[in-house]
Amino acid sequence: MSYFFVIFVFIDKAMLRTIIIDDEAPARELLKYYLKEIEGIDLIGECADGFDGLKKISELKPDLIFLDIQMPKLTGFELLEILDEKPSIIFTTAYDQYAIKAFEQNAVDYLLKPFSKERLADAVKKAVAFRNESVDPGEILSKLVDKRPEQSPSLNRIVVRKGNAIHMIPIDEVVFIEAQNDYVMIHYKGGKALKQQTMKYYEDNLNQEDFARIHRSFIVRVGLIKRIEPYAKDNHLALLETGDKLQVSKSGYKLLKEKLDF
Repeated sequence: MSYFFVIFVFIDKAMLRTIIIDDEAPARELLKYYLKEIEGIDLIGECADGFDGLKKISELKPDLIFLDIQMPKLTGFELLEILDEKPSIIFTTAYDQYAIKAFEQNAVDYLLKPFSKERLADAVKKAVAFRNESVDPGEILSKLVDKRPEQSPSLNRIVVRKGNAIHMIPIDEVVFIEAQNDYVMIHYKGGKALKQQTMKYYEDNLNQEDFARIHRSFIVRVGLIKRIEPYAKDNHLALLETGDKLQVSKSGYKLLKEKLDF
């Protein structure tokens, strides 16, 4: 399997407190070997899964993370979605070069494994340049989460954080999603949860056969709509089987007519 390393945004003359998060031991060993050859890196921990990684990040607050994307318990992207801290990231991933183009749009570099120390040094120089330009790691992380590679797995769950607990919400349990300024409220069968993400992200990544953007503030599971009633000029209300009532815009009503064939 081929691996890529995606490199960006935070290198400084000071020692960078660094954590490796990767479920494959050989990959971690390789990273540690190369890190010994790079000045300014202080490796303060390594983790074999995203849950342990999240705990270590919260406790140690590293400057830099080497992060695998495809991990069985908690993927790299899911971990990023619930991080409170915004360190710099070096992704390790098996995505091919076509998918990597999605990263290129966000000013990232990648190294195809196996790579030389010289190539790694070049990538680090790019990261230094970004740092000197005062690029905000948090802003880039937000863009990266919203613009996953085209070949990433389909969305089948939503990971949310409530206090110190992590909840996995299966997509099948999602009733509707509501815009809340810079956040979204996930309404699901077991309750609701606030998540810092965009409506556009869910509009693009949810199965369009099951969900519809019926209003700028609402994405709904179409199969739960019980009926649609007039509400105001060019607007309607969608009454759900759960008892919820959601506004439907003119464009949303047109979309529902196509989906429900009425």
